Amino acid sequence: MNKTTTLHIDDYPELLTVTEVARILRVSALTIKRWGKVGKFPFFRINTRGDRRYRKFDIKNYLERLSEHG
Repeated sequence: MNKTTTLHIDDYPELLTVTEVARILRVSALTIKRWGKVGKFPFFRINTRGDRRYRKFDIKNYLERLSEHG
């Protein structure tokens, strides 16, 4: 996937990487990590490196809440 490709959140897999969530929300990966630490988005770790994964369901719910208030 190149940087000019526009994808809808439904085009992404059910488990999202930090980079994918950052791309969807148009913020930096560091922001996503910070938000995860303070509990804005639940995440879990996979593999021996401890990579974070976020559920698409949680990100979609966040976007829906934003649209209700915006």
